[in-house]
Amino acid sequence: MTTDEPQGTPEDQPFSFTDKRKVDPETGAAREGSAAGEPDPLAGLDFEPSPETAELEKAKAEAAEHLDQLQRERASFTNYRNRALRDQEAARARGLEDVLTALLPVLDDVERAKAHGDLAGPMAAIAEKLDASLAKFGIERFGAVGEVFDPTLHDALMHRETDTVIEPTIELVIEPGYRIGERVVRAARVGVVGPQ
Repeated sequence: MTTDEPQGTPEDQPFSFTDKRKVDPETGAAREGSAAGEPDPLAGLDFEPSPETAELEKAKAEAAEHLDQLQRERASFTNYRNRALRDQEAARARGLEDVLTALLPVLDDVERAKAHGDLAGPMAAIAEKLDASLAKFGIERFGAVGEVFDPTLHDALMHRETDTVIEPTIELVIEPGYRIGERVVRAARVGVVGPQ
């Protein structure tokens, strides 16, 4: 078998390399051709774009510009849609709150009638349907005798002290409170009994 490489171990052969850098590291100037004196392989190539290549490049640039515009419009539309959904939900919540605020006197009268036993027959059925309708929209009544007093949920209109409780407790509900989800529309108006 014949080979052009000299026989022997790598330790026997001297190390050599060919510097093919295009820029001279000492002067920083561009080199003509390669370091071994070979001609530049790209020197003979024609790099002038043909008319078809120029049109293709122009079409690619136009396509990239249109894609960029489309992406911007899509992002703008997504932001608009999200903002519209937030505004719609806020308007719905305000509408529920307005309706509940308008119904508060009626609901208070119904609660007083229940407390005094005056609500019977068809009126009791109507009151139950009204409560079910309010619950369907996430409206919740709160404030009951025996609950621990919470100043963020209850307005204490009366207060007395006794040694029978260990923490402030509701002993009388004058008007129940109402909330929609976590938002309190009206705090419960209550009488509170506290420890001495």
